[in-house]
Amino acid sequence: MSKVLVPLANGFEEIEAVNIIDVLRRAEINVLVASLDQNLLVKGANGITIQTDLQVKDINADVIDMIVLPGGWGGTKALAADENVQNLLKDMDAKGKNIGAICAAPFALKAAGVLKPNYTCYPGVENDIKLDGYQGDKAMIVEEGNILTSRGPATAICFALEIVKKLKGEQTYKMLKNGLLASYCE
Repeated sequence: MSKVLVPLANGFEEIEAVNIIDVLRRAEINVLVASLDQNLLVKGANGITIQTDLQVKDINADVIDMIVLPGGWGGTKALAADENVQNLLKDMDAKGKNIGAICAAPFALKAAGVLKPNYTCYPGVENDIKLDGYQGDKAMIVEEGNILTSRGPATAICFALEIVKKLKGEQTYKMLKNGLLASYCE
């Protein structure tokens, strides 16, 4: 069974985090939700608190197949500043393992030096990322190498479905897409 880590920091975007966790679990992917510190309750940007399973420091790249970062500026800045998250991103990339980031979270990938030249993010965040290759509204989701990026809250279900396709294959992707009535996802 594939195992995916979703790290949460205070100020994370709830729509993105919950959609990712929910869709992946519907696909029978083992999702580990992690906090940055010993406080396992993490408060999102809109005041919704989520109970995490463990701390990021207790995970290493050898035990997970993918790490997926939800956005939200507060959470993204914390992920970009967290040594454990940054080291995990670098290790995952060095091993060629899958990494995903949505909304503002590609900023945290840039901080780790793992963001590839072609990416997308929430409009305006590219000004803070300062890398050529921003795809803007040309694509809802951009994949380059082992990195998958997406634009924001409204693209979260499609983003999660792309992760399902990558980890579980086309058949599971189509079944879940149909069940979620997500015909708008490409």
